[in-house]
Amino acid sequence: MLLDALAAGKDVYCEKGWTISVAAAKRMRAAVKQAKAIMQLGHQGRQLPSADVARQMILQGSIGDITLVKVGRFFNAAPDRAPWRWYGGYGNYTRPDPAQVVRDLDWERWLGSRPKIEFNERHFWHWRCYWPYGTGQAGDLLSHEMDFVQTVLRHGIPDSCVTSGHNAFWRDDREVPDTWNSAYVFEKQNCTVTFDGCMNSARRQTPEFIGRAGRMIFNEIGQDASQFETYADESAYKPARYPQPVPTHVFSPGKEHRKPSHMENFLHCVRTRETPSCNEDEAFIEAVTLLMSVESYRQKRQVHWDAAKEEIV
Repeated sequence: MLLDALAAGKDVYCEKGWTISVAAAKRMRAAVKQAKAIMQLGHQGRQLPSADVARQMILQGSIGDITLVKVGRFFNAAPDRAPWRWYGGYGNYTRPDPAQVVRDLDWERWLGSRPKIEFNERHFWHWRCYWPYGTGQAGDLLSHEMDFVQTVLRHGIPDSCVTSGHNAFWRDDREVPDTWNSAYVFEKQNCTVTFDGCMNSARRQTPEFIGRAGRMIFNEIGQDASQFETYADESAYKPARYPQPVPTHVFSPGKEHRKPSHMENFLHCVRTRETPSCNEDEAFIEAVTLLMSVESYRQKRQVHWDAAKEEIV
């Protein structure tokens, strides 16, 4: 779709994750540059002033050298509200009339280059659950969290990744694991980033940047992480008979921190031809990062990024 839009002379706002292969990411990046088009990838965490303030504080050494970052996504629901078993919109569990869906749908066009199969209602509505159509938690959830880490730290593509995945509870016909754990290493920056994904728990893992002198903890998941607190290097929790840790700094955005929304940034760049905040180069970083996770899971080993060849090895 991106290539077709560029061929038609259009600028493009694109959903994350950018694509499902490194080869496709290379073609897309080259096409955007050749067309001199404006391309924005939809990672709304980049519109948050909290990320800018956090970055400046980290650069100033407020929590020391960052050696570990923890991010994650968690979801829990009743058996009749299984994750990713939606019909269209997020959280919509009302099943449309299958006969009407068949009448309204161009199934061959929907499949595109994917394996040719007879119409499958579950594959159509619940495509996130099946490998031919997406990249599982890596592209749907991890991509948001790792892009927020990139927005704050700007480390680029990780040097290595190791991933494990397992369907611990949702043993329906889905192919994509409900539990997904990835660990990335940025060798030059001496930093490890972990992503924990679990669709069987309602706990929350908001972005947490851990430095030698303290910790920076955000209030929400990557695209909504509007506030954060910093703490000294001490236990996150102490028994109730002791005083709980007190933040050393609390950030809550004020009027002076107002930034354009992610869509406003895109439209502004369409008019001015400036570079948007999540352009094709940032999108390439996002795509490779999530695909390293998928390849590690599939190959059941640690994978590395060969920057010279631009290949996952």
